Amino acid sequence: MENQNNRIFYESIFKEYPDVVNVPQLCEMLGGISAKTAYRLLKSGAIKSLNIGKGYKIPKIFVLEYLTSPSEKSLA
Repeated sequence: MENQNNRIFYESIFKEYPDVVNVPQLCEMLGGISAKTAYRLLKSGAIKSLNIGKGYKIPKIFVLEYLTSPSEKSLA
């Protein structure tokens, strides 16, 4: 139930973002993390993404999934 409430909360605060975001938008969504940290999250698979050309495209649903998953979030 708590995960559902968290998901509803995040959906409401991210409603202004497009359904597919880029790395700078991902950084904003995650509280202003650095691009380097964002790329580590993407490369490690912690946040699922699509690699199109030379850039990452991140469906917003995968950001929500990352934020609401019960697993430990670590970059180690």
